[in-house]
Amino acid sequence: MFISLYMPGLIREATAPISMVTQGSHKERISFFLIDSPGFPVVLGIPWLAYHEPNISWQQRALKGWSRGCSGRCVGVSISATTVESPDQVSTVHIPSEYVDLALAFSKKRATLLPPHRRGDCAINLLVDAAIPRIHVYPLSQEETAAMETYVAESLGQGYIRPSTSPASSSFFFVKKKDGGLRPCIDYRGINQITVRYSYLLPLIASAIESIHGARFFTKLDLRSAYNLVRIRRGDEWKTAFSTTSGHYEYLVMQYGLKNAPSVFQSFVDEIFRDLLGQGVVAYIDDILIYSATRAEHVSLVRRVLGRLLEHDLYVKAEKCLFFQSSVSFLGYRISTSGVEMESDRISATRNWPTPSTVKEVQWFLGFANYYRRFIRGFRQVAAPITSLLKGGPVRLRWSAEPDRAFGHLKD
Repeated sequence: MFISLYMPGLIREATAPISMVTQGSHKERISFFLIDSPGFPVVLGIPWLAYHEPNISWQQRALKGWSRGCSGRCVGVSISATTVESPDQVSTVHIPSEYVDLALAFSKKRATLLPPHRRGDCAINLLVDAAIPRIHVYPLSQEETAAMETYVAESLGQGYIRPSTSPASSSFFFVKKKDGGLRPCIDYRGINQITVRYSYLLPLIASAIESIHGARFFTKLDLRSAYNLVRIRRGDEWKTAFSTTSGHYEYLVMQYGLKNAPSVFQSFVDEIFRDLLGQGVVAYIDDILIYSATRAEHVSLVRRVLGRLLEHDLYVKAEKCLFFQSSVSFLGYRISTSGVEMESDRISATRNWPTPSTVKEVQWFLGFANYYRRFIRGFRQVAAPITSLLKGGPVRLRWSAEPDRAFGHLKD
């Protein structure tokens, strides 16, 4: 058996698990990715080597034997006793073969495993002497009740939740997704009101993408089940408790809706990529952009990022990733070899923005406009007549000709 490096191309298919016997006694079931490799009928990658740790003679380019651990797992073991991930557990959609040996970074199965405790676990520190919230159970339709029971059963099976005796209680409900499906949500407003804020700042995207000059290759990664890959700090699980008609449960993994979840996850990701941020990598919560001037540099950097993710038990959605692009959409910006622009739909939304009629609507518009202030020369001065309307925390909006002119200027 020979060891070889991979050939360029695009991985689109994988076999069902098949039996492989090596040296007569080493038995396993394994799924193979399909590539154009006329010179080598089988190419065994880094994940396989790392798992089995074979004794390889690099001088002879041949496999000589197996590690003690592998002998216990595979040598002499019946084929049916060996389990590996099947193709539907490792997504192979559009994974460039430059990264085939890192295919586990795209594993759906591993992304659903209960993550380990880490230094960056989600802590929920409560205000001293705060009253613990107990919220009533939201009524659910028959369809929602069935979906809730399925969700609870799956989450218990994954180890994401467990039965709880917590004095706290937040409500469980669903919101409709664009495709008509149901997204489970927890109303954590009560617990959030008494949670001490974690003041870790999210990055300013406009500043983060300033370093993207001269880049010709772009890759965008979308982390799978991102928040669920962070554990709740030991002892804080009871604070995440939620009630349903089928029981009272608490989470072992971080949930959307928790007050500090975005900051906790951003801190975690920043720690992982600290030395790469601004050096070809932008990370905003569960979205990662990688950019490089040359293809060789790009492959190397993407491999480093995927390797880091695997080291920290993080995984990406292959079906939502883009590789080797000349332009990408990223958090409301269009980034290409020509530079950074506003997304066309954001431009249309700005031009069609209705005149604000309330203080809240002014705040919404200013927040939106501020996100794109890099494209507006003298933004602070132009927006001043509008921002002045918010001084002193007014209850009623006093719109006049001057802020209306500023509003028109910002829209154009």
